[in-house]
Amino acid sequence: MKDPTLPETIQLGHGSGGIMTRELLDQIVFEYFGNPLLDRKHDGAVLDIPGPVAISTDSFVVSPIFFPGGDIGDLAINGTVNDVAMCGARPRYLSLGFILEEGLPLEAFRRVVQSVRKAADAAGVQIVTGDTKVVEKGKGDQIFINTTGIGTLHPGANIGLERVKEGDSLLLSGPLAAHGMAIMSKREGLEFESEIRSDTAPLHEIILALLDRFGDKVHLLRDPTRGGLASVCSEIAGDAGLGIFLDETQIPVDSQVSAACEILGLDPLYVANEGVFCAFVEPGIAAEALALVQDHKNGRQAALVGNVTAEHVGKVVMRSTIGGTRIVTPLLGEQLPRIC
Repeated sequence: MKDPTLPETIQLGHGSGGIMTRELLDQIVFEYFGNPLLDRKHDGAVLDIPGPVAISTDSFVVSPIFFPGGDIGDLAINGTVNDVAMCGARPRYLSLGFILEEGLPLEAFRRVVQSVRKAADAAGVQIVTGDTKVVEKGKGDQIFINTTGIGTLHPGANIGLERVKEGDSLLLSGPLAAHGMAIMSKREGLEFESEIRSDTAPLHEIILALLDRFGDKVHLLRDPTRGGLASVCSEIAGDAGLGIFLDETQIPVDSQVSAACEILGLDPLYVANEGVFCAFVEPGIAAEALALVQDHKNGRQAALVGNVTAEHVGKVVMRSTIGGTRIVTPLLGEQLPRIC
């Protein structure tokens, strides 16, 4: 419901630290995020967390801020939750920073805040501290969000680049490129038989289930956001001093997404994802791990898409759908700006 004491748009005074700031915080931010830790209205939060802990920080500058399947609010929560989960941890707490542009409609801000709250509740995390700043019109782009996530490490987790070894299987939890193509389709005004929707989703429950079952047989976890699967695999191959083999025939990509990529001249391997992870696991558990992921609603199209090899060290080689092979290079430059 519209509050008569608030203006229609964000004003510079909302970032002044004075009465307008307090009104904005009390009538929108604290209204949706209230909890015992945040309600103390202190500059920080005191947390009682058993160790060891995992921490990750991220900033979100996506354009447009509303897109099919989500918005910048749930993207910020899910993105940070997933970064903590990739460490092998259960996300528990988040900080939340808003940078608002003068002139942003209050209703748009309220909608983002509602989305943040819904995503945080769905992920089981609490927002315990934060900050709000306002910049002059033309000095930002509606709204930017910064988040920091803190989680408790799973007792069976032993996740690290140094643990990747020859023979490891590469498990991909879902189809590629949905998020990036949802953003680009919106920007370019592309229409398809069915709408392409972002895959933004929290992934920690699948990760924790894998760790419950297989523990340290899960060697490495990554979410292929900017740069996509190609860049993640290229980084890992180079840093681990091993080769990675991909089988294009096994890599899931939805048909509408594939069509959008073709229209825009993009390769799905390089397009950002927000609800997909890749896991390097011991080959002996690969089939079981795949079945476990496929039992989850966010992993039904999971597939085993490759393996680690001692050949072509530092490079990713892919067998194509037509039977040949090619080297998959890392992304050069910015393929899709402002995607997350």
